[in-house]
Amino acid sequence: MKQITRKQIFTIPNFLSFLRLCMIPLIIWLYCAQKNYVLTAVVLVLSGLTDTIDGFIARRFNMVTDLGKALDPIADKLTQASVMFCLLTRFQMMLVPLLLLIFKEVCNGIMSLFVIKKTGKVCGADWHGKVCTWLLYAMMFLHIVWFDISRQWSTALISICVIMMTVSFALYMVRNYKMLTKEVTNNDNAA
Repeated sequence: MKQITRKQIFTIPNFLSFLRLCMIPLIIWLYCAQKNYVLTAVVLVLSGLTDTIDGFIARRFNMVTDLGKALDPIADKLTQASVMFCLLTRFQMMLVPLLLLIFKEVCNGIMSLFVIKKTGKVCGADWHGKVCTWLLYAMMFLHIVWFDISRQWSTALISICVIMMTVSFALYMVRNYKMLTKEVTNNDNAA
């Protein structure tokens, strides 16, 4: 088993992912307790920016680590789930993308564990996952700052996200399945 060094743990991208995790209670407190929607939106934007910056730094300065590949999506998904849970207090339809997110991440998480066990590889996010993330952040941001958003606009924004989440989920499942069957085929050929 590969040993993880301090250098692989204490990187700028991993710190930014950890910082995003720390922003989650602040977002919940600002939205639910303080009802300060402007400040909630500001913190959400900062969270989204750290997500973009950590990926750029990791690739540009060769700081990509297996821990970062795991920590980054965890921070993203927990942030998204928390914000959608907060928004559920005002928008009942937010339950659809929230439940889909939970289902998608549980299924992908289980499949990813099988891939890691079989191949030893930790896969990063694909383009469709990044598009999905940005659409979710945009949808959540608009629901926070556009306090009196109409039902039609809310439904349209949520529907776009649900469609992209479904597409991304299917593409990740196909990728994971291919990795598992490719590894099994390679092992069969080696025998």
